[in-house]
Order: sequence, then structure tokens, then C-alpha cells
Amino acid sequence: MITTKIFIKPHLAEYVTGKYNENGYIRFPKKSDVYHVIFDLTERRPVICRPDEGNIEIILPDRREGKSPVTYNYLSRRSQKIIERRIQNIFWAELHDYVIEEKHRYGTTYIESIARFAKRYSIESISEEGIKKNCYRWISWMKKR
Repeated sequence: MITTKIFIKPHLAEYVTGKYNENGYIRFPKKSDVYHVIFDLTERRPVICRPDEGNIEIILPDRREGKSPVTYNYLSRRSQKIIERRIQNIFWAELHDYVIEEKHRYGTTYIESIARFAKRYSIESISEEGIKKNCYRWISWMKKR
């Protein structure tokens, strides 16, 4: 098991830790989009390179064929931003899906749904008010479509 550390936004780090945590490391499922993005973005570690720093530690994909994580274990700042965007898309998609399902299936208010979602994944670095504003913007955008 070879790992690397990356920086992502704090609320995304809390979400990923709450969802994919495995003994302090983040292991993405092999069928997930992020797993394949990480596999594609790993590259050889530069000769002059500082030790990995970050707020999450990811277990690198280890496949039978292709790149070996022993050699290809470096993610550049650009790669980290791409991974962060993918995780952010998954976060908002899951949140919006959860909120809409709770509203229409169980009659739960948006605020209660957002609070449950934040509690489920231990998200504390972004306020529920900020999440609510994003949900309302998304709902109004969907109505216009």
C-alpha cells in the first residue's frame, strides 16, 4: 500500500474522510471516477521534490497492468486541483441528490436534510447556510432549464 498526501478544500477533505476513510487513509473504490483520475494523473516523482504535504492521505491505485505505484507516486499541484474538482463535483451531486430525495420522498425540509448530510460525513468547515445557498442556487438553475 503506497500513499501520497494532497491538499483539497477542508469541507471536501471532511467529506472524503467521512465517506472513504480506511484506517486513517482514503481508499477510493476501483469503480469510482476519482480512482481512475488518480491513476491517470500519477507520474514519476521528480528528483528534487519536497516530501508530500496535505490534509488527506490517499492510497494510490495499484492495478495489475500499467503504472506501478512504487514508481508513479507523485501528484503535481495541477493534478491535485483536478482531483479536487472531481471530488467537489461528487460532493455537490450527492448532496443535491440527497436533499431532493429527502424533500420529495419524506417531506423533510432542505435545512434538516443539509444538517443530516453534514452530520453523516462530519462536515464542519463549511456552514450549513453556505450549503443551503448552493442548494437554492442549484434548484433555481434547474427550474430555469
